[in-house]
Amino acid sequence: MEIVRTPYAVVYQEESAFKDVYGGAGGTVFVECMAITPKDVPSKRAIVFTHPIGGGSFLPLVTALAHGGHHVLYVNPRYRGNDTALVMEKCISDLAAALRHARDRLGYEQFILGGWSGGGSMSLFYQDQAENPTITHTPAGDAYDLTAIEMPKVDGIMLLAAHISRAMTLTEWIDPSILDENKPFDRDPELNIYDPANPNKAPYDDAFVARFRTAQIARNRRITAWVKEELAAIRASDTPNAERAFVVHGTMADVRWTDPSQDPSDRRPYECYLGVPQVANDGPVGLARFSTLRSWLSQWSYDDTNATGLGNAARIRCPVLVINNTADLACTPSHAQRLFEAVGHTDKEYADVAGADHYYIERPELLPRAVELCSDWIARKFG
Repeated sequence: MEIVRTPYAVVYQEESAFKDVYGGAGGTVFVECMAITPKDVPSKRAIVFTHPIGGGSFLPLVTALAHGGHHVLYVNPRYRGNDTALVMEKCISDLAAALRHARDRLGYEQFILGGWSGGGSMSLFYQDQAENPTITHTPAGDAYDLTAIEMPKVDGIMLLAAHISRAMTLTEWIDPSILDENKPFDRDPELNIYDPANPNKAPYDDAFVARFRTAQIARNRRITAWVKEELAAIRASDTPNAERAFVVHGTMADVRWTDPSQDPSDRRPYECYLGVPQVANDGPVGLARFSTLRSWLSQWSYDDTNATGLGNAARIRCPVLVINNTADLACTPSHAQRLFEAVGHTDKEYADVAGADHYYIERPELLPRAVELCSDWIARKFG
C-alpha cells in the first residue's frame, strides 16, 4: 500500500518564566509533526506516536502500520533530539497541543497512542493527566499547570517494546560502583560488574543482585539530593530562574547485560541496545549523560518524577495492548510484564513477538506479525 508523508507544525503559546529550548521566541512552542497515511484511504482514527525526544517518524513499526492501512501521526515534542533540559510535564503539554490540532484541524475523531519504547511511559503519563488532572508544578517546583489546559483523552494505548519509565529504567541501568560524583572513575570494585577484580561473578546470586539494586537507587537519590541543594541555592540568589548543567557518568551497568540469567529472554547475551555495555556505560549517548537540575527531577529522579509509568498505568481507564519483543536488547520482558500488571483494570491484553529486536531492524520479517497484533486489537476494540 502506497503511503504519503506530510510534515506539519503545531505552534502554540504558553507562559513560562524561562526558556529551555534553542531558538524561537519566548512563550512560543513549536511541535514538529508528521502524518504517515495510506494514499487515498480516509480515516477518522489516528494512531499517534510520540517519544520524549521524538525522532521516530521513520521507525520500521511506524511505517509498517501506515502500510497496513492505518493513519499514523508522529509528534516530536519541543526537545526533539536533545533531552538535556527535558521536562516531562512540557512533553505531554506538547502532545496535548498536537492532539487538539489533529482533532480540530485534521478532523480525526478517535485516537490511539502508540507508545513505542520511551513513548510508552510518556503515553501513560499523558493519559493519566488527561483523565485525572492534578499537576500544577514540575517536580522542581516551577509553576506549570496541566490542569489549566485541554488534554484530550485518547481511546486506547498500545505499549510497544516499551520500558516502565525513564527514571526507573535509568535507575536499573545506573552504575552503583560510582560512590562520589566528583570522582566518577574511582569505582568500588565489588559493585563494578565490568571490573575483573570484582569477586562477584555471573551468574550472580540473589544477595549480590539485591545489594546492587539497592546501591543503584541510593546513587540516584544522592544525585537528586545534590540537585535539590543546587536548586535551593539558585532560588535564594538574585537569579532564581538560573540553571546548572552537569554530567552523569556510568549509566549502562545493569546486571542483565553481564548475566543472561537475569530477566532471561531471546536477546543476545552480553550486549545492550547501544552496543558493548562497558563502552556504552560512559559513552556520549547514554541515558542522562548530560542533564540540568530541573530536568533531572522531572525526567530521571527515582522519587520525584511524575512520569512513573507503573503508577500512571494504575490510574488510567482506557483499553491497553502490551506487546513484548522477545529479543529486545533495551526493554526486557519484565518491563512489558510489569506494565501489563500495573494497568489498573481488566481491559488489557498482552502478546509476544517471538524473536523481534527492539527496532525490528534485525528481523524485519517480523513486522507483519506486530502489525497484525495491533490491527486485530484495534478492530476488535474500536471497529
